[in-house]
Amino acid sequence: MRSLSILHVLRAPVGGLFRHVTDLVEGQIARGHRVGIIADSLTGDARSRDTFAALVPKLALGLSLTPIPRSLGPRDLTAALHVVNRVRKTRPDVIHGHGAKGGAFARLAFARKPAIRAYTPHGGSLLLDPASVSGKAYLGAERVLMPHGDLYLFESAYSSRIFKERIGTPDGVVRVVHNGVAASEFDPVAVAPDATDLVFLGELRRVKGIDVLIDAVASLHRDGTPVTATLVGAGPEEAALRAQVTRLSLDHAIRFLPPRAARDAMAHGRIMVIPSRAESLPYVVLEAAAAGKPLITTQVGGIPEIYGPQSEELLPAGDPKALAAAVVKAIVDPEALDAITQQLRAQVVASFSLDAMLEGVLAGYEQALDCVFAPNRTLLASAYKAQA
Repeated sequence: MRSLSILHVLRAPVGGLFRHVTDLVEGQIARGHRVGIIADSLTGDARSRDTFAALVPKLALGLSLTPIPRSLGPRDLTAALHVVNRVRKTRPDVIHGHGAKGGAFARLAFARKPAIRAYTPHGGSLLLDPASVSGKAYLGAERVLMPHGDLYLFESAYSSRIFKERIGTPDGVVRVVHNGVAASEFDPVAVAPDATDLVFLGELRRVKGIDVLIDAVASLHRDGTPVTATLVGAGPEEAALRAQVTRLSLDHAIRFLPPRAARDAMAHGRIMVIPSRAESLPYVVLEAAAAGKPLITTQVGGIPEIYGPQSEELLPAGDPKALAAAVVKAIVDPEALDAITQQLRAQVVASFSLDAMLEGVLAGYEQALDCVFAPNRTLLASAYKAQA
């Protein structure tokens, strides 16, 4: 493959999206490509700062941080101009936007040198309620931006389908490239001496369903099953979740820990619980499955694509009673959950490798480059377009 200059644009350097970008960046550099990153300067934590510090010496196109607020507003114009200036200076072959804001700036960036615009939603706008004010605004913006994209990379078949239903069918190349995990992540994780019964890892936001988990724990305590839980993460709902724990008199049973690496977080509980209301293809589920961590999660987004034949084990979202029942079942019959865990791990080994993800993204770049710069772009685009 030709050596490319690739500029990644994202908003918040946290969570699965950030892990996806850093995995891509490391893999693309290892394959001889020149890479740069533009990200938000308002968010992040000690882990993201350490990650950036390690990456900077390897980034031929540099690291650039600029304020990119979560909500739409006047500061978006400043951020967009920053992206345009970086594009003009770095002259990339590929501008790859991640998430709603990153995807918008990547597709709008004017460049003197022709470049393809790639977009990976990572859920983003697709997870919003289309009937809400914010949902209407973001999905409307996506429709306006759609013709400006040359390559649409969806991390799940679910995201590809929802994009087409709520926004439309892109004219550019469309590929489904699942998130992947590295070989080292298939090593088992030892449980810490002070581990609780359950552990959650993720951003503390309503969409992650942590309130449902807290309600399930409260229900179990009322029924005489005093389970304990660790909630690992940070986010806008932290104060509300802490208040919920206190209101339900669960301060002795539920503890909060700050964000940390997935394998470190997994050690703090015997069973991983991911009670999400909506997802695309969450890394935390892949990471837990790869490590052989007993896991209870919901039937939302692309999670059934990870579970495959085991999808019937997934729970309905937003249902504390179903979650409580699943926890009791896991405690009473751990062998049954272990059997599911081993089958799920084999599924991830077979279908969700980091190398496959890297090659899929790079192959998408090549297809889009050929379509954009070939003499008969329309014919080639029609021939290459995926039927995802």
